Amino acid sequence: MNSKQSDKSVKIVKKAERPVRNSLPENVKRLVIKVGSRVLVDDLGQPDLRQLTRLTSQVTSLQKKNYEVILVSSGAIAAGVQALGWPQRPTNLPDLQMAAAVGQGVLLNHYSDLFSRQGCRLGQVLLTHGDLNDRIRHLNARNTIMAMLRNRIIPVVNENDVVAVDEIRFGDNDLLAAMVATLVDADLLVLLTTSDGLFQTENGRLVERIPQLENITDETISLAQGKGSGWSSGGMGSKLQSAERAIRAGIPVFIANGHDEQVLERLLKGEDLGTLITGTSRQQKLKARKKWIAFFHRPQGSVYVDSGASRAICEKGFSLLPVGICRTEGRFRAGSLVNIRTENGEIIARGLTSYDRNDVERIMGKHSSDIPFVLGDQHYEEVIHRDNMVLAKP
Repeated sequence: MNSKQSDKSVKIVKKAERPVRNSLPENVKRLVIKVGSRVLVDDLGQPDLRQLTRLTSQVTSLQKKNYEVILVSSGAIAAGVQALGWPQRPTNLPDLQMAAAVGQGVLLNHYSDLFSRQGCRLGQVLLTHGDLNDRIRHLNARNTIMAMLRNRIIPVVNENDVVAVDEIRFGDNDLLAAMVATLVDADLLVLLTTSDGLFQTENGRLVERIPQLENITDETISLAQGKGSGWSSGGMGSKLQSAERAIRAGIPVFIANGHDEQVLERLLKGEDLGTLITGTSRQQKLKARKKWIAFFHRPQGSVYVDSGASRAICEKGFSLLPVGICRTEGRFRAGSLVNIRTENGEIIARGLTSYDRNDVERIMGKHSSDIPFVLGDQHYEEVIHRDNMVLAKP
């Protein structure tokens, strides 16, 4: 990457430009800490009890300082592979789910023992994307985690790999951590990995750590090197994509090395470790329902709108009316999340549609007053009401 690109898209905050590292919110109270598999296992893929002890000690110390800590922990599959005596992580879903079923108990026993030695209690929370997509289960998950925090119980969260299928999987725990941070309105998301943060590259080599970023761009993503190891499913690219989701929800993100001594305390004190991604001042926390729409649904299709509808949505805050729709894409039902795209395909918003695709195609291009004559009943005036819509670029 040349210097011109770097200045334009990857806004690096140099040490000389900032007298103090700490650009975190003034009062960080609730934080989600995601720890990757490679931080928790040794080179053979077996749980590293020394590292687990260091991690639980740090989390316990934070709780005793009145921080509310949610731990999103990888490592279940690696622990299961080791317990089953397999030489390497499997690739097919049934074997991965079996390893997770075995390893989840192994990993939780380690955590339970180590936390109890330090006078702390934990509770296990297993989630799928389907849990957070459903509004009632979404609220139940939030209420349970919040109740645990009020009672000084440390939630240990993982994906429910045993029942998850592709349609309801998070994919990796980086995404899960970002969604949990959004779910509980965290003040900070910390992604612990084996890297010292995000680095600039030159001819494929890591040359300089980027201490601070405002936003994640395509150029930023291109800096990520490879994916995770054989014992993990993520990588730096996954962490940046998850960080992008978190900062859109108004939550700053730290990416740091989980093997650094007392890394959590040092980050919170403002030491120059890892990479801090802050978001911009324009990004504000969304209301709960808007967050649910923006981050916990997967689009089932798209509606394409003309320039007039695009301006009305982006500049004036209007709902989407049928008259502005040009065409549709995908198979969606009433109540599904759909992308709203311009005629050239750019996503400008997403929202919950009041109509299924067949009905949208029958009323598109028509005025709202024509809907009863086309569909035979009095339906909604809007295809997507503004209250059920979130802009792609706030």
